[in-house]
Amino acid sequence: MNCTKPRHWLAVILAGWCLVACASLPAVDPDKTKAEAAAVPAVKSANGTLSESRTKALLAKRWSKNTLDLKAQAALEEAATGVPLIAGNQVKLLFDGPVTMAEMMKAIEGAKNNINFETYIFDQDELGDKFADLLIAKQKAGVTVNIIYDSVGTLMVPQAFFDRMRAAGIHLVAYNPVNPAKVRGNGWKVNNRDHRKMLIVDGRTGFTGGINISDTYSKSSPFRSKTKPRDAKDVGWRDTHVRIEGPAVHAMQWLFIRHWTEQDADDLREADYFPAPVIAGDKLMRVLGSEPGGRYEIYKAMLLAIQEAKKSIHITCAYFVPDEQTLQALTDAAKRGVQVKIVLPSVSDSGMVFHAGRAFYDRLLAAGVQIFELKLAVLHAKTMVIDGVWSTVGSANMDRRSFQHNAEVNVIVLGDSFGKEMESAFRDDVKNSKVVTLQAWRDRPVVTRMKEWASKVWDYWL
Repeated sequence: MNCTKPRHWLAVILAGWCLVACASLPAVDPDKTKAEAAAVPAVKSANGTLSESRTKALLAKRWSKNTLDLKAQAALEEAATGVPLIAGNQVKLLFDGPVTMAEMMKAIEGAKNNINFETYIFDQDELGDKFADLLIAKQKAGVTVNIIYDSVGTLMVPQAFFDRMRAAGIHLVAYNPVNPAKVRGNGWKVNNRDHRKMLIVDGRTGFTGGINISDTYSKSSPFRSKTKPRDAKDVGWRDTHVRIEGPAVHAMQWLFIRHWTEQDADDLREADYFPAPVIAGDKLMRVLGSEPGGRYEIYKAMLLAIQEAKKSIHITCAYFVPDEQTLQALTDAAKRGVQVKIVLPSVSDSGMVFHAGRAFYDRLLAAGVQIFELKLAVLHAKTMVIDGVWSTVGSANMDRRSFQHNAEVNVIVLGDSFGKEMESAFRDDVKNSKVVTLQAWRDRPVVTRMKEWASKVWDYWL
């Protein structure tokens, strides 16, 4: 869960109130999925679904034996998720808050028809007020603005903050209200949260990743801003977002509209939400939106990629509390010779998640997984790159809360050009991290072990 401490502890308490039988994640069997997969995956484009011959040509690059076969992997993911690939996109990798906020605000300022925005945290602070003022200005200029915000993620935000936007004509929906008296339609499901971060402008430009709207993102991580923090309050946050143009933005738009309608909200006002798609670049990608009680699309795609990795698995993850199947897939990969490296936090805004994740270090390190803890920044990114050709950026952490109880969005980008950018970012994170060795880990204090044990008891609810 990405949140400040009061919000996190409240979520844990709410989860305790909702004690039900712990649901389990689905088994992901690559051999069974291969038997169900089509010979050629479906690929959508600006001009409709590509023919099999065009799809084969698009995925025809010969990959070395120690690299994922992208055609086969694409077919596997489609069989597991039911979501097609989308061709013709431009994807720009964004780092940390200031750079991402500048890009998002520039896109908002250029909006002509509509803005759809979905977020977990939307704080009333200097950055939040600036963002809200910009959205209000566009609404008053005749642009249709719709916002979905999570009611737990914004629990500490005064209602007046949202009322000011509503008074300006913006339509807002609080996802799964904490107050049961405000629930409309689908029952009180307070443990199910909207953890997505999406901004869609004019149905042509989309943003997604891990970044919320909060002053915590007013500073870059020091190894990107090149200035070291003077004290703990001055520590920047390390996060990753993407800016997308092309037909894939329509898939993001559909996810937003479906979420809006599932909350039994008022009808969206008419706008040109789906303009004619255009080819914006050469990136082949998949947009995965998962939600509580859904098909576990993001979980399945990630696990299949880990299980099929031939050369390398490089993960940067803010909240890492893996389920048994993911843990087994990572250790199996390391044992078969795949280079498995994971960058995790050394400081965190969530102590329980931090210690629960560390409870798995011994097993991972003993299997040959390399673990690094990021220094001088609060890690909040959720990314993975496999064999340098399969990449994902999104809002989903590697924990059961993300996969079972949250609505999340991740994009998967295929190809080595974007993969090289992801690998470069990963190397920067490793360079600015401290390595965790098995011997040093086994020498850790008893108090640390006790914190891990106590936190792991609650790992399902974190």
